[in-house]
Amino acid sequence: MNSSAKASPWWTPSVHADRRPFLIGRNAIQAALRGFFAREDFIEVDTAVLQVSPGNEAHLHAFATEAVTTDGQKAPFYLHTSPEFACKKLLAAGEERISCFAHVYRNRERGPLHHPEFTMLEWYRAGESYESLMMDCVRILALAAETVKTGKLAYRGAESDPFAGPERISIAEAFQRHAGIDLLASVAADGSTDRDHLAAELRRVGMRVADDDGWADLFSRVLVEKVEPHLGFGRITILDEYPVSEAALARPSARDPRVAERFELYACGVELANGFGELTNAAEQRRRFEIEMAEKARVYGETYPIDEDFLSALSLMPEASGIALGFDRLVMLATGASRIDRVLWAPVAEYGR
Repeated sequence: MNSSAKASPWWTPSVHADRRPFLIGRNAIQAALRGFFAREDFIEVDTAVLQVSPGNEAHLHAFATEAVTTDGQKAPFYLHTSPEFACKKLLAAGEERISCFAHVYRNRERGPLHHPEFTMLEWYRAGESYESLMMDCVRILALAAETVKTGKLAYRGAESDPFAGPERISIAEAFQRHAGIDLLASVAADGSTDRDHLAAELRRVGMRVADDDGWADLFSRVLVEKVEPHLGFGRITILDEYPVSEAALARPSARDPRVAERFELYACGVELANGFGELTNAAEQRRRFEIEMAEKARVYGETYPIDEDFLSALSLMPEASGIALGFDRLVMLATGASRIDRVLWAPVAEYGR
C-alpha cells in the first residue's frame, strides 16, 4: 500500500466499525464515572465554552473568536482551554462538590495523544485536601478498567495495573532518581528560580542548553526527556510537589514554600491528570498570571486577557482542591486504543496539510 495514500475518513462504514468498540467503551466509562460522582454527592455542572479569557498559562494556546452585539459592536472572546475559571466561580457561589465533563479547545495540539477539541473531566472538593483527589484518581482509573473489562491500562505495549497501589514521588525526587539533578537547589525559599544554576546542572549530566532557554524551558526538558519516560509503568505514578513557579494556580506547600500543592497522574508514561490545592489569594494569582503572560509574550509574541471576574470571585472562594483529567486519554488507556481520535465519536477535520 502506498504510504502517501490518504486514509479513509472516520465516517467510512469500515473505519467506524473498527472504532466502534472503543466508542461504546467510552460511553460505558462515562456512565460509570457519572455514577461514581453521584455516589460521592457531587453535582454535575455545565459551563460556557465562550470566555473573556481562555486561561493564562504561557504555553497553552487558544482559539479566538468575537461576539457581535445587536447593534454591531464587537468584543473578543475565546473558546476555553479548561472549565476551571467557571468552576471556581461556582465554588465561590456556594457549591461544595462539583464535577464537569467539558469539551475544551487547545490550538497547536494534534497527535496520537492530542486533539484540538477534547473532553476534560474536572472535579472540585471544597474544604478538602488535594490528597483526597489522589484517592479519587486511584478509584477512577480502577473503575474505568473494570467497566470495559480489560482490567488494566495499556499504551504502545506498556501496561499499568490500576488496582495496585500507586507510586507517589515528589518531582525533586524524580529529577534526582532519573536525571541526577538536584532540582530544588535552583529554587529559593520565596519560589524564585536560578536559571544559571539549573543550566549548569543540565550541562553536568550531558543535556543540551540553549542560550535563550529560561528556567521553565530547562525544567520542562528534564521532565519530558528524563523523567516522564519512567512514570506509570506497572502501576500508576503520582508526581507531586511541583516548584511554585510551575504551578500557577496552586497554593504553596505548608511543608516547603519552594513547592506547591500540585500533582500529575501518569500511567504507561502518559500524563492523565493535573491536580491542585487551589490558590485563593487574588493578589498572588494576579502576580502569577502576569508572569505567565510576560513569558507568553517573550516566546510567542501574544498574550491573553486576565479574567477580572475570576480574580474577584477568589475573595469568596473557600479553600478547595481541584483536578483536570483528560477523559479521552483515560478511555484510550482503558480500552487499549492506539490514538486519541479512535475514542472520539466525531474527530475534528484534518487541517494544515
